[in-house]
Formats: sequence, structure tokens, C-alpha cells
Amino acid sequence: MIRASAPHEAGAPKKLDGQQLELFAQDFFAAVEPAARPAPTQPLFKAPPAPPHIVLPSPPRRPDAPPLRRIQLGPHSLEFELRRSTRRSIGFMIDDNGLRVTAPKRITLAEIDNAIRAKQRWILTKLGERGERRAQRQEAPPFEWVDGAQLPYLGAHVTLRLHEASRSSCVFDAEAQVLNVGVVPGLAEWQLRERVRLWFCEQATRVFAERLDVYAPRLGVEYASLALSSAGTRWGSCTVEGNIRLNWRLIHFSLPLIDYVVAHELAHLLEMNHSPAFWATVESVYPDYDGAKEGLRKRSQELPVLFP
Repeated sequence: MIRASAPHEAGAPKKLDGQQLELFAQDFFAAVEPAARPAPTQPLFKAPPAPPHIVLPSPPRRPDAPPLRRIQLGPHSLEFELRRSTRRSIGFMIDDNGLRVTAPKRITLAEIDNAIRAKQRWILTKLGERGERRAQRQEAPPFEWVDGAQLPYLGAHVTLRLHEASRSSCVFDAEAQVLNVGVVPGLAEWQLRERVRLWFCEQATRVFAERLDVYAPRLGVEYASLALSSAGTRWGSCTVEGNIRLNWRLIHFSLPLIDYVVAHELAHLLEMNHSPAFWATVESVYPDYDGAKEGLRKRSQELPVLFP
């Protein structure tokens, strides 16, 4: 007798319970789920970084002064003052007020622009340093001319002591490093400031003369005269006649930095240029002139503004 197969026997479709259906659905949708999105491709060439922001100071102008010239140096629009003179070559002067160019009358404007472009790296670097320095000074609180104030002197500080007096006086106690100033009734701050500035100039004349007398024999040269300068752009200068001018503000710096400027200017009596021969001459009496140049730059940015 042949019996018919029961529904649950081989060959008959099996029923799936709820749990099995759920597992089946999960496997099915996992199989048909699209593959993960590919990572975005990286560009073959990255855009160059944005140039650093440089604050370029512009020379101040009087209403009746000729307009400034302008030149585009890469992303920087630079304004500068142009002066004509009898000199033989183009000269560049940079200070806290910007760039001044002095050129012979025969030089065309196009030649002047080309000369600026040839030195644009140096010009932008120096202007950036000056702009940063000016910004730092503007943000710094003004110096207060009060009793106990600290004045920079020869790389250290002297203490300002103010005393009521019937007549103005200024006496320096070198042992205590104290500058005693007699203040008369009604003395204005600018008068006190000027009295102290004159004392600094007296010290500068004495110290600079001593250092010139040390370095001149080492270089085998003789200078004709020493004068003080208050230039805002140069620490010193030297003429072919042997006349040396040194910025009186050097008296704020340490003696090694003063010595560098002294050696620099005396070396011009042998080499009136900045050629390799000139720097070799400086190095013969002041080996670390590179360190001194950097020290001057850094220290000048750190000094408080005593005499605006």
C-alpha cells in the first residue's frame, strides 16, 4: 500500500516561523545594501597657503606734499615716497613710517619700479618688521615718568628718583644705579623728559668716545670727529672724511651691541661699502657681528618708548 506523504515529510515545503522570517529579511537586505560610499578623492595639487598678512606702513604726507607712488608686489600694494637727488644710484630707506626711495634725476620711473621689485623680498621683510614694531608700541601702555620708574641704560636699568628742589638738577649715583632728578615746582612732564634725555646724551658721548678709542687702534684707523645722531633709521654713519655719527639711543643697549656699531662704522674707514671685504674687516675685530645685528633688532623692539 502506497501511502501519500505527509505535509511535513521530505519534498513538502516547510513553513517559516516569525523569527526565521526576520533573520531571512535581515540577510536579504544586507546582501542588497549598496556598498559604502568611496572616500572622496584628494586633489592632485593643493592650493598654496595664503601669504602671511603684512602690515606695510606708509610715509606720512603733508597736504602740500607730492603724492606717494604705488607699486604692486605680489599680493601687497606698497606706497612709497620718491625723492630725486644728485646721487649716482638708487637708495632705499626704511623706517617706522615706511619706504623712501632716493634716485638720480636721470633714472626713469620704470627703472625705479624694477629696482624695487629686485629688492622686494628685503623691502617687504623690513617693512613687515617695522609695521609689527610700530603695532607693538601702539599697544604698549605709555611710559610713566614717576618716581621709581626704570630707565634702560647700558643693557640694564637705572632707577629714576624725583626730589622736590628749588632748582633743576640731575645727578647719577653709579654705585646704586640711581638717577636723582631735582624737580622744581610747576615742572612739566616734557621738561622732565628732556632733562633725562640730555643726561642720556651726555653718557652716550662719553661711552661712545671710549669705545671708539678701543676699536680704532685694533683696525689701524683714525677718525676725525664724533657726533650724536637721533635718526630713526640708522644706528650710525661714517663719511670719507672720518666723521662718525652714532645714534644716542644706543646708550640704552648693552656694551657689546654698542661695540658692534662702533666697529661697523670704523670699518667703513677702510671699506666704504658693504662688500665681503667690509664684513671681513668687521669680523676681524668683532667676530659675532651677525648675532649683534639680530640683538640690535630684537632689543630695539623690546625697549619702551621713552622719547616719542
